[in-house]
Amino acid sequence: MKKALLAATVVASALAASVVAAPLASATGWDRHDRSAVPFTEATVTAGADGSFTLRWKARGTDRVEIKANGKVVAKGGSHGSAVVKGLPAADRQWFDFKPGRGQGLRLADRLIKLDGTANFRDAGGYRTSTGQWVKMGEIYRSDALNKLTENDLAKLQRLRVRTVFDLRMEDERTKDADKVPAGTTYVVADVFAGSGSFQTMPRTPDEAVKAMVDAERAMVSGAGGKKAYTQVFEGIEQDRARSVLFHCTAGKDRTGWAGAALLTALGVPRETVEADYLASNDYRKAANDAILSHLPAQQAAVYKPLLDVRPEYLNAGYDEVEVKYGSFDRYLKDGLGIDARELKELKKDLLVG
Repeated sequence: MKKALLAATVVASALAASVVAAPLASATGWDRHDRSAVPFTEATVTAGADGSFTLRWKARGTDRVEIKANGKVVAKGGSHGSAVVKGLPAADRQWFDFKPGRGQGLRLADRLIKLDGTANFRDAGGYRTSTGQWVKMGEIYRSDALNKLTENDLAKLQRLRVRTVFDLRMEDERTKDADKVPAGTTYVVADVFAGSGSFQTMPRTPDEAVKAMVDAERAMVSGAGGKKAYTQVFEGIEQDRARSVLFHCTAGKDRTGWAGAALLTALGVPRETVEADYLASNDYRKAANDAILSHLPAQQAAVYKPLLDVRPEYLNAGYDEVEVKYGSFDRYLKDGLGIDARELKELKKDLLVG
């Protein structure tokens, strides 16, 4: 029964033809506690299916913004604006340097990493914190399963400096669909559900499926396997200064989703931004999920859909479990994951700009 459930979360197709716009990496409004050197309150890069890039920005305290790619100016404007850039040479990942007339700039790219063997491989960074700092891009990645990576994919990951991979999956998932990782990469098993009773039986109704997802989210927070696995991930991110670090599960949405949410929350990214990043898996995985559901009878598809979705109530169950078991997110980091104030300060110093 467990295998039947897990099969529902396996990626059934390659990347969708169209590229999904990333959730806004921003927080709006003037915060009197905001002392960041970065004037941007919003800045995004969204790749189009035609090879174009849409750039959007808002910055305060400056009357001009200049954006470069490959060392050349590709867009400019005032304190807020947008531009569509076309005709750039092919690259593993196209980076853009947002330079304000006053203050510190940002280096951003589209969040999605296009690979032949994944649908939900993306950058965990590029978001603004509540204090106006920004999470660096190109440091931490999150993904679905890596068993379908091609040789070209592996070469691309090497060029992206992926040095450490954390596999959050259960043993039978790892055995059935073993990871492919770049040569020289450190591969770490961090089994979130090790020893837990999660996903032992197949739900029979949509309501049972939702409950299974909510219960699993809670187990990620307070279960022994979850605490150990996410401790491994946080420690690996903190210790590997030669990154990039990648964490993943099967669909890149639940176990990976909590890892991403916990990291962004620890770094000070607002809850609504964290939720938008979490829910983006619905868009990135839409083609894969639709393919799975289209091959199922209607009644069975209704049961499977909650298992394929990410929903606010799932993520909220994780945060609720944090409050119930630990009282606050800081206590969860300290008592659950062993990240004390000094280590958290170092993590922020290492991963934040501004």
